[in-house]
Amino acid sequence: MKLDDVLARIGEFSPYQLWVYHWYCMLAFSVAFHHLGQVFLGGASDHWCAPPDTLTTNCTTLDECQLQNSSFSVPVDDEDTARNEHNCMQYVSYFNVTEDAPLEECTNGYEFDHSQYTNTIQEDFTLVCKHKRSAALAQSVYFFGLLVGSIFFGSVADRIGRKPTLIICAVLQSSLGLITAFVQSFAAYVCLRFLIATASMGIYLITFVFATELVGLKWRNVAGNVVPIYWGLGIMLLAFLGYLVRDWRKLQIVLSVPTAVAVIYMPFLPESVRWLLSQGEVAKAEAIIHRAARASKVTIPEHPFDEKLEEEKSDRKYTALDLFRTPNLRKKTLNVMYNWFVVVMVYFGLSLSTADLGIDPYVAFMLSGLVEIPARIFSIFAIDRFGRRPILAFVILFGGACCFLTVFIAPGVYRVTVAMSGKFALTAAFGVVYVYSAELFPTPVRSAGMGLASMSGRLGSVISPLALVISDIWEPLPLVLFSSLSVTAGLLGLLLPETMGTNLPETIEEGEAFGKKPRQNKSNGDAHELKVAADDDEVDEKLVV
Repeated sequence: MKLDDVLARIGEFSPYQLWVYHWYCMLAFSVAFHHLGQVFLGGASDHWCAPPDTLTTNCTTLDECQLQNSSFSVPVDDEDTARNEHNCMQYVSYFNVTEDAPLEECTNGYEFDHSQYTNTIQEDFTLVCKHKRSAALAQSVYFFGLLVGSIFFGSVADRIGRKPTLIICAVLQSSLGLITAFVQSFAAYVCLRFLIATASMGIYLITFVFATELVGLKWRNVAGNVVPIYWGLGIMLLAFLGYLVRDWRKLQIVLSVPTAVAVIYMPFLPESVRWLLSQGEVAKAEAIIHRAARASKVTIPEHPFDEKLEEEKSDRKYTALDLFRTPNLRKKTLNVMYNWFVVVMVYFGLSLSTADLGIDPYVAFMLSGLVEIPARIFSIFAIDRFGRRPILAFVILFGGACCFLTVFIAPGVYRVTVAMSGKFALTAAFGVVYVYSAELFPTPVRSAGMGLASMSGRLGSVISPLALVISDIWEPLPLVLFSSLSVTAGLLGLLLPETMGTNLPETIEEGEAFGKKPRQNKSNGDAHELKVAADDDEVDEKLVV
């Protein structure tokens, strides 16, 4: 029997599989913590020039002292300049101050408003005024780390296995996260954030691949889309932790501890059975399957898998390059990469072009995680009822339309509603494209393929804020660009083969053959019989449809 047949017998999502699934998905919490933790680690606080030590104030509380100190050193902002005088300038003399008194840059450092944050990286590393852009650098480097991690750890997982790669990533994320809390330089902070990003991307990517490989055909869509629900819950929990812990160093420690706990229990979880079979490790795969069968109280043969699986095992190690060696796989891979690029780019484009909601930042952040949950639930039911291909095209096109409509809607409730509808659609697109991609890539290169796709998405996230710069040419131009890209991605997505109701391709040959249309050869106007476009040596391979 093939694996999907065995899973159908023991239960495609048995209690044992559900137990394993839950503990792997718990890793998504830590990924959300580190991916979005910068919102609170680097939260912006009001600041002003610190007065000289010789200037004494009569105050008893921190708020009173800050108010009095700022009154000595804070000029009024000049509407004719963009110098942010009250943040970055001080009076040359603190005595006999008048409105037209000369100003100079801060000479005694800065003081910060602690009404919301007791300490942030901006305060510790003085990332204000002429160094203000350095704070954005840390997040840009983090995005680049996600790109590197998606490529590197995707290939590693296909070579050494899902489980050991996850353990490596978890150890790196936890240990580096704890070290980050004690760094004393901004350069060290940026470097560590880059490494944490590579590990975090490895964790999320491989967790998703494992989730789709763990269950049978019937539950594959649900398993793939529930992983991001854990992510959304992680965002909501991060808002709560950020509210409780206002010091960035303490918060960094709090965010790194959960992964350390995961490192303890992960060695007791099983490896992916699909990966083991792809490597010819039939005995190990059978041991895991028998454990699941016992938990479900189902009897299966002692050796449930086809004997020839072990005979067909090849010593060759596949890489992401194998996705481009054959024409059909190459076209599908490039199409998937482009869709990922657009989905992520438009998602961030909508986020960056949405006006401030004007509510408590912690509540707003929690709501941004909450909207992920109904969007994922929608994608679960929609793609199993209508198919992966039409739903992917619909949500991308709808999200792009919302992005375009914001050009014509004045700031306010209606614009926020349209923008949040767009975010809902693009969040659903994330769920669809994750599941769809994992089903299109064959098992030997599934992690590597997902790594390439995710890399394209990370490239979109890096370019998205840069694309907003073209608003200097014409203010609505970025939104028009995002909408245009959405149209092309949605239409190209319709060229991908439908995967609903099909088994996962287990070999490179099956991946190449999957989705190929029969073609008709003609000679002198006479139609010959239909032939599959695969090479002759691929015809004997099993076609999984």
